[in-house]
Amino acid sequence: MLSFFKKYRIFFIVLFTLSVIILTLFYQALKPQKTLKIYNPADVNPELVDTTIQYISRNHKIADFAFVNQNGDTVTQEDYKGKIYVADFFFTTCPTICPIMSDNMAWLQERIKNNPEVMLLSHSVTPDIDSVPVLKAYAEKKGAIDGKWNLVTGKKEDIYYIARKSYLAVKTSSSDELYDMVHTENFILVDSKGRIRGFYNGTNLDKEVEGEKNVTQLLEDIKWLSEHEK
Repeated sequence: MLSFFKKYRIFFIVLFTLSVIILTLFYQALKPQKTLKIYNPADVNPELVDTTIQYISRNHKIADFAFVNQNGDTVTQEDYKGKIYVADFFFTTCPTICPIMSDNMAWLQERIKNNPEVMLLSHSVTPDIDSVPVLKAYAEKKGAIDGKWNLVTGKKEDIYYIARKSYLAVKTSSSDELYDMVHTENFILVDSKGRIRGFYNGTNLDKEVEGEKNVTQLLEDIKWLSEHEK
């Protein structure tokens, strides 16, 4: 028996190698390929979307914007053109979910700080309170890197409209004030073409919860976008 295997050892080696290659190819062909959904207003909870666009089911993109960041500089869509970025909504005096969200955004910043194709953008929902000096102090406290993570303020109606008409991520308040907003814990992933690719629980770093994605999964999706959709 041993002499038989020795005689045909080259044949068996080739057969084994081919078997490994074929099995690998079959595995790659059958393995589900990762994809990221492109979100439109019709895909999202209507409570988070302005009534004028709830019916839109294709070609939704983030609208043009102009806000002032923690350094007093005007930030527009041109600063984020061609970039993958994560957006959220917060206010500096929030005592509940905002500190957790900001800490998780800082965690995310640490992991993408050397990737020039990825940025962060946090909008204040109380711009009358969150002036430039207030945002500057908050940014320094959270370790925001200039040019990587912009914390912005502006006209309340502008933030309201971009929150509900572009990012699809903010609820309206029950108060009588026209532009009153109730922000959510959502981190919104935007691709380099200005399309929404995912919503993530910004208060959840890595705990597995059915029906939602956490911030660790957000980081994985950022890496996937960087590699597959430049």
